[in-house]
Amino acid sequence: MQVNTISVIGAGAMGRQIAMVAALAGYTTHVQDVSPAAVCAADEDMRAWAKGRVEKGRLSQEEIDAALARLHYTTDLKEAVADADLVIEAATEKLDIKRSIFADIDRHAPAHAILATNSSTYGSSAVADATGRPGKVCNIHFFNPALVMKAVEVVRHPGTDDDTIATAVEVVEKLGKEPVVLNQEIPGFVANRLMGAIRSEALALYDAGIASFEDIDTAAKSALGHPMGPFELMDLVGIDVTYLIREATYSLTGDEADQPHPLLTEKYESGDHGRKTGKGWYSYDD
Repeated sequence: MQVNTISVIGAGAMGRQIAMVAALAGYTTHVQDVSPAAVCAADEDMRAWAKGRVEKGRLSQEEIDAALARLHYTTDLKEAVADADLVIEAATEKLDIKRSIFADIDRHAPAHAILATNSSTYGSSAVADATGRPGKVCNIHFFNPALVMKAVEVVRHPGTDDDTIATAVEVVEKLGKEPVVLNQEIPGFVANRLMGAIRSEALALYDAGIASFEDIDTAAKSALGHPMGPFELMDLVGIDVTYLIREATYSLTGDEADQPHPLLTEKYESGDHGRKTGKGWYSYDD
């Protein structure tokens, strides 16, 4: 299927970056959020990012102007998906909200449109039956920051059509990303399961007093070659996001090992969610 227009539902950190990636790749792109403030913040943030790319010589002013011209922001979901060929949901990791969103998208998007969720916790089977087109539903999972990270996981549920996966993979490649195709659903998919194992061990080491979280991060970077340590990564992604993903995974598996670590719960409940709040494992002045 030919994809010309992509709609992103959710204008948070992930949604706005996914939308910019799509606009830079030449797609007409709609960004929708129920919050007018979120829509305004997304527009301002992406314009500031674009200005920085030009100043650093990473992109030309012509490329940026063309991408920004393809980006359209709205609070109206019906308007956002009316002409979409592909819709990517990037809302909060709460299943009841996602199911409601998918039901609304299904009512207003063209019959041919593929409906994807960016969730790294819920397989698309959890939302597919909220639509009348389960064969056109899948996961297209980007990594944070989506403007930088190359990997994108494309995950099918048992009823996903082969054409849906083929189209999703083609779009991911046109976005300049590297698709990782999962032939069946599993909580956390591939990359987050690998990262989750590292994060769990890092939290256990810190909780046992083996090393400071700063030194654990240093080991991950200087010994393993990771671009940032597990605690730095939690702060970047958002401790609230990490916590909610663990909660959602536990609700799916029932495995006590999947519950959020007590230290993670403590940070979540204190409101110290990382860079976004100015404090997480580390403190951020700006």
